[in-house]
This record gives sequence, C-alpha cells and structure tokens, in this order.
Amino acid sequence: MKFNPKARLDTSQIRDRRGRSSGGSGGMSGGLGGGGLPRSIPMGAGGGIGGLILVVIAFFVFGGGIGGGDSSEALPDDTNLEAECQTGEDANDSQACALVATVNSVQSYWSTALEEQSGTPYEMSQTEFFSGSTTTQGCGSASSDVGPFYCPVDDTVYIDTTFYDQMLEGQLGAEGGPFAEAYVIAHEYGHHIQDLLGTMGQVRTQQGPTSDSVRLELQADCYAGIWAKHATTAPDASGEPLIVELTQDDISRAIDAAHAVGDDRIQQRSGGRVIPEQWTHGSAQQREDWFRTGMEQGTLAACDTFSPSAL
Repeated sequence: MKFNPKARLDTSQIRDRRGRSSGGSGGMSGGLGGGGLPRSIPMGAGGGIGGLILVVIAFFVFGGGIGGGDSSEALPDDTNLEAECQTGEDANDSQACALVATVNSVQSYWSTALEEQSGTPYEMSQTEFFSGSTTTQGCGSASSDVGPFYCPVDDTVYIDTTFYDQMLEGQLGAEGGPFAEAYVIAHEYGHHIQDLLGTMGQVRTQQGPTSDSVRLELQADCYAGIWAKHATTAPDASGEPLIVELTQDDISRAIDAAHAVGDDRIQQRSGGRVIPEQWTHGSAQQREDWFRTGMEQGTLAACDTFSPSAL
C-alpha cells in the first residue's frame, strides 16, 4: 500500500485522544462469557434512528479468554497529528499518518459515490483515535475490549489504536499490515453509510447466523470492499489521489483480517466451541466473501445482505 507523496492530509477529520482517554469501561464494555463472543447493545430510538438499533456498532466485544494486552505494543501516544501528518509521504513513513490518510480516502470516496449510487448526500463523520478507553459523546464510555466501533448517535468512528498490534495481529493472529488496518476503518465507515441510508432501522434481531445484526455487519464488510476497489481513485482536496498503489499482498492481508474477525474464528481462538446461535457478526468465510463481493462488484446494490436469500 503506497500513499501519494504529493497528497495533502486533512487531520481535521481526526480527534486525537490517545493518552488522554478516560478510565473505566462504562456502559459499552464488559464480558459476555461463553468464550469471548461479540455483542451489541439494543436500545430504543435515538439520534434520529428509528426502531430497535445497535447503539454501538462494534467490530466485536471481547470477554472470557480473549482480551487485554500490553499497551507497549500500541501506536505511540505522542504523535502530533497536525504537525507530523501533512502529506502522503508522511503516511508512507508513519502508521498514525497512514491511518489519517485512510480516513481521508474513505470519506473522499463516499463523498461522491454515495449520492451517485443512492441519491443520498454524504455527511462527513469524525474519527476519534484513542488508546485503552474513551468516553463518547453519544454512546457512553468504552474500553479497549470493545474494539473499533461506530456510534450512530454522535456520528463518530472510534478507533482504539492499541487494537491493531494487541488484538488483530496479536491474539487474533491476523497477518496485519497497513491495508488490513485500512479494512477495519473502512468497515466502521460502512456503518456510517448504513446510518445515512437508514439501514440500521431494519435491525430487529441481534443474534444468530441469519440475524439482522449479522446482516448489518456483513454489509459493512461489503461496503469496505467497495472502497477497496476504488481506493486508488479517491482524491485529496486538490484532486491528487491519496493512494497510488495496492498490491495483491495488500488485498490478501485485508481479506485475512476479515477472516480473522469472524464469529466462529473468535469463538475457537477463545477456547470455546462454535455456537452459530450466538453470532452477531457472521462467520469468517462470510466476512471474507462479502468483502470480496464489494471489492469485485463495487456497488451498493451488490451488498444487499438483507435480502432473504443473501445468507
């Protein structure tokens, strides 16, 4: 994955709270038991989202056998994003700046593609980097056990930068790499797209292999794949492409990351047995397949996971 050295990064899209996060787990974290299964929190209508919603659209929430970790492996907290992350060249040299560039690229792509494909205008979202724990503006507080998540109440993507080394590449055993990390961000922005399109209002059931929660998560994987297909075309504010090269190895690492966060894979790695009735995000194969679908077909229409025959 190579960023364009001429591209300008927009750090105003990032709220950096690494090293300044609040303590405690608050309302969004906590173990599930049963071997570390992911969960989401049902709640009544709020923030403009009707019906039964997922207040926290999290990558997963760990309990039981998987969780924790040594924060010494995390992205350094002392990066001054505004000063250090100015160009694509900075993104090629710095993991923190690469994450900034990825956020810029994802939002740049959807700022035109969403309205072109759906008629719905794109609304910019904020991304918050944090480490260990944070307090959100709309969904309470969260610890690192939640993993990356999107809060539809405050329209913000929350990225715990300790997640990549400790969890994705560490305890989940993914190969990692910049484009695997980019997949995580693109997935959470997939939830922002669902929020804008009103898809979250369709969520009624939250567990099981064909539940609405699983369909929502797999659709977000598909939307991440759409961005991946078009990633080298998304420009900065001056029209320069932000990403100029993706290799097959980059794509393979993103697919590997999607596979690593499947419900069945997480259940197995946490020492439990595979229980599809408790799934909230979909199997490893499903997550990989829907990411591939988005990447190969590149349209919102191809990502209709809510079709009765989709799963």
